[in-house]
Amino acid sequence: MSQFTKSITSSYTPKRLATKLNANGERFVLQGHPWLFSDNITKINDDAKSGDLAIIFGKNKNKVIGLGLYDGNSPIRIKMLHSGNTGATINAEFFNTKIEEAFAKRQSLLQTNTNSYRLLFGENDGFPGLIADVYAHVLVVKIYSEIWLPYLEYILESLQAVSKVKTIVIRLSRSMEQSKLHNLQNGEVVYGVLENEVVEFVEHDVNFSANVIKGHKTGYFLDHRANRKQVGEWSKGKTVLDVFSYAGGFSVHALANGAKEVTSLDISKQALEIAVLNGKLNPYSGTHKTIADDAFAAMKQMIKNKQTFDVVIIDPPSFAKQQSEIELAKKKYAQLAQLGVKLTAKKGLLVLASCSSRVLADVFFDINTHVLNESSRTSECILKTYHDSDHPIGFLEGAYLKCGYYRFEG
Repeated sequence: MSQFTKSITSSYTPKRLATKLNANGERFVLQGHPWLFSDNITKINDDAKSGDLAIIFGKNKNKVIGLGLYDGNSPIRIKMLHSGNTGATINAEFFNTKIEEAFAKRQSLLQTNTNSYRLLFGENDGFPGLIADVYAHVLVVKIYSEIWLPYLEYILESLQAVSKVKTIVIRLSRSMEQSKLHNLQNGEVVYGVLENEVVEFVEHDVNFSANVIKGHKTGYFLDHRANRKQVGEWSKGKTVLDVFSYAGGFSVHALANGAKEVTSLDISKQALEIAVLNGKLNPYSGTHKTIADDAFAAMKQMIKNKQTFDVVIIDPPSFAKQQSEIELAKKKYAQLAQLGVKLTAKKGLLVLASCSSRVLADVFFDINTHVLNESSRTSECILKTYHDSDHPIGFLEGAYLKCGYYRFEG
């Protein structure tokens, strides 16, 4: 353990909390759902603290039906680790087994020329509120909840042993940055040495970089990897528009696969600078243009200018972070699809994506179908995709990514 910094060590020893639930809560546990809300709990210790282990007893013969971690700062009051009548001991060995199981699920991806992947996908891999992404030899762990503080030391040790990374960086959510229960700093290197905060990695033969200290989330968005590869393969010799391009994921794959001209559109000049640099990590002969502007405004201007592109990708950030935003999100997706139809050339390809978990896949695809059917153009949905293999879905709310490919006949 001496190779890890002392800041990952917690002085808190978790308590065991005898916990009882109402009928709804019991049903969630028995179905294997990873969340229990405060109104599901009928009995728990008054002095419960974040990170304490909730031992959940069922009404039937008072048997243990599950184990979870208590979170005093979240409406999701207990985040489940283990469900069912089979016993489990929550210790270093328990977490190590879960990490090894998660790593095994990524093996097919790691057989390709790819050295960037999500090793832990929160609840979907049995680690609610914890994300672990690997970029080449660097592991970035993002912590969203205090529940992990007492267990962090041996979780990080297992992650390092399984992934064989040389460096581990800790990223903290806003609430974790404000927490007084730890000595961690956002962007702290807790294992090994980070020679450069910009780390180069490979994704399906294409070179990229991520700023693991300052970049969004853990530095990059790995979830669209398979879609980026697909778009790249269908961009050879084409003109491409990448809307909400961020660091140029789709743009760079298109360039690397022989696109004639690629336009990256994003409101962030800094993101576009990274997109250009990412492009230059690969040999390409096409032209890479960038536009720093609001996507809706820029697309409307392009339509006025009668511009079209052979391939148009529209991959916006989440429009519905809460229930009240769903209807507005649906309208925005419809608007983007309408703009996309007008910007896609004859026999062109329009790719529409959503990462809003609250807008379900069927709803999103229905919006797109409705817009495309209302247009005067004939099109066909040739492909629908969801999460890549390193983003396995373990429960309904864990699914957020969906992407539709629409080919125009004329």
